[in-house]
Amino acid sequence: MLAALASYCDARRHQGKWLLRIEDVDGSRAVGGAAENIISTLQRYGFRWDEEITYQSKRGAYYQSALALLQKECHLYPCACSRQHLRNAPLGVTGEPIYPGYCRINPPDETMRPFAWRVIVPNKILVFQDAIQGRQVQNLKHECGDFILKRRDHFFAYHLAVVVDDIDQRITHVVRGTDIMPLTARHLHLYALSGKTPPAYAHIPIVVNQNGQKLSKQTRAPVLPEQPLPALLAAWRFLEQPSPFIPPKTVDAFWEWAHANWNIALVPGCHAKPFFPEALRV
Repeated sequence: MLAALASYCDARRHQGKWLLRIEDVDGSRAVGGAAENIISTLQRYGFRWDEEITYQSKRGAYYQSALALLQKECHLYPCACSRQHLRNAPLGVTGEPIYPGYCRINPPDETMRPFAWRVIVPNKILVFQDAIQGRQVQNLKHECGDFILKRRDHFFAYHLAVVVDDIDQRITHVVRGTDIMPLTARHLHLYALSGKTPPAYAHIPIVVNQNGQKLSKQTRAPVLPEQPLPALLAAWRFLEQPSPFIPPKTVDAFWEWAHANWNIALVPGCHAKPFFPEALRV
């Protein structure tokens, strides 16, 4: 909910559109009713999106078209490596093995299908200026390796889906959590291959519990309360935004204040912050 609030306020503060996308591209992890719950919660909390909701699970044809173009331009290669093949590889910025390029050097034959498709990354520094976290630097070859765009189980990777969607929806600004920030260089690489201008990025700190774990279902975080206003005010304070002189009494009043007074420059530049009250989950 924090990323939704921050991105919503940033869009409205600059008279921009705010779009809702259900990122359910990984069908193997889909949970029945999850999308409906997200939509109803956002509505209850007063969020209003400007266009039809986009479901990544319904956009496979667009991702396949983008993949085919990258294949045609020789930016991809098939990979038959399993986790076992990579057990001795060093870990990269996201805690995953850095792919050493086995299948780029020794392409798998057709009998090894199904295989994944990896994109070739350059051995150079990628830099972007984050609106909150400042200058970010990453060398994909040394910190990630060639990464997967389509898995062996035929599901498309988040990296391909999000970039295709951002381009198609003409996204100019992305506000999200710092847990996604290490993936941004991969997205910038795909933008470069597509010849498109990437959006501006801003990464807010994530909420962690007393053990330093991100609050989520996996860490048994409490669900968002039925009454939105206390949680919205708590999220606003977490992002260190200016407090209203007179506390808003309704959700509509909160949003009117928030849209007029949002200041992204005040968001703390840390990667994570603890939040102990039980009123908020992200």
